Amino acid sequence: MPDFELEKNAHNNGYNLVCGVDEAGRGPLAGPVCAAAVILPDNLVIEGLNDSKKISEKKRELLYDVIINNAVCYSICFASVEEIEEFNILNATFLAMNRAIESLNVTPDFCLIDGNRMPKNIKFPSETVVKGDSKSASIAAASILAKVTRDRLMLEYDKKYPQYGFSKHKGYGTKQHYEAIRNFGVTEIHRKSFLKNVH
Repeated sequence: MPDFELEKNAHNNGYNLVCGVDEAGRGPLAGPVCAAAVILPDNLVIEGLNDSKKISEKKRELLYDVIINNAVCYSICFASVEEIEEFNILNATFLAMNRAIESLNVTPDFCLIDGNRMPKNIKFPSETVVKGDSKSASIAAASILAKVTRDRLMLEYDKKYPQYGFSKHKGYGTKQHYEAIRNFGVTEIHRKSFLKNVH
């Protein structure tokens, strides 16, 4: 379960405000990629906090409210489908992460970033953490904010494009989604570069 060990290590190295950063939506065929940055109070106990992929949608929604109500500060930002197409998904993810960090209303001293790749152009001392959302409480909190926010957006897209089933698969490449693309074509929110093999 995620804890505050990595945050404490940063504190011991002289960094006071440590933010966790994570993204949601790198893999789907449709919709933007979303990133969140979160600074939590030291040793805040959030029951059930974990990697967003390991908990139910209902639990994520509950934790979302706990996180935004207790965080020192948080920020949630997107990189658009157009930016994904222009810069590729990795660079668009970095763009969303940088936007989230730079949109915090409290300036962090240090960033813990989920994954093994450091975002380009990051302006703060930072460390990447593989499987960070299962190790760091701050990264786990960011993963939940990003996932819930993106899922809510895909529910809105479901109302606009009901035939694609976005409410179920959130844009991921399920059998239902591929069949809908074949039957109805692509929409403005589809990532065309992800669909080269769809016939």
